[in-house]
Amino acid sequence: MPAAPAALPPAVVFNRWCASLAALLAWFQGLKARIPGFHKKLFAALMGLIMACFSWALLTAYPEKMLTYEAREIVLMSFPVSILGGLFDYLSLFVTLLIARRALATPDNRIFLSCLSIDLLIAVAATAWVLFVFTVSGWLINLALSLPETLGQRQELYKGRFWMALMNPLHPESLRNIYFGVVMGASAMLPTLVHLYHALRVALGALFATAPGKV
Repeated sequence: MPAAPAALPPAVVFNRWCASLAALLAWFQGLKARIPGFHKKLFAALMGLIMACFSWALLTAYPEKMLTYEAREIVLMSFPVSILGGLFDYLSLFVTLLIARRALATPDNRIFLSCLSIDLLIAVAATAWVLFVFTVSGWLINLALSLPETLGQRQELYKGRFWMALMNPLHPESLRNIYFGVVMGASAMLPTLVHLYHALRVALGALFATAPGKV
């Protein structure tokens, strides 16, 4: 009677993970070499992505705001939000690439995992950056429109929303704020999500694969 398929050895799994990550880095480097003005176009694309995320989050979470006096302020806010958000995404992408190269350069699987786990901090930093971006952007637009609001007042507004979402996440307003934040942070989490996708793909492949020499 044939034996049940055995899981692949950890060393083989890590080798496949490394190969998958190396292929992704090679693809990115090839893209960078083929496209003239790559960095400018990448930054512009990230800004466009954030503006799209902002529009989608706004229209699905707070559609009523576009029918009030806040509409002009919100539309103007989308520009500094896109610029500052694009800057974070641009820098975090290259930090992620640096981490991936460092991980691939080590022969130790524990160091490999440690390097890639640092990338999870980018997702946490993205949350703080979203709060910072909206605080500064809202204050700058209010300053430009000569509206009576200080930076401290804007900071307290978003701090209050953050703590409300943390302490009472099931409140309807908290759910809307959490959804808005997740959509806005999606672009910053793309490198982390790509890493997780490659890790899960290799792990699932190892579970259903047959180890060499097994029948």
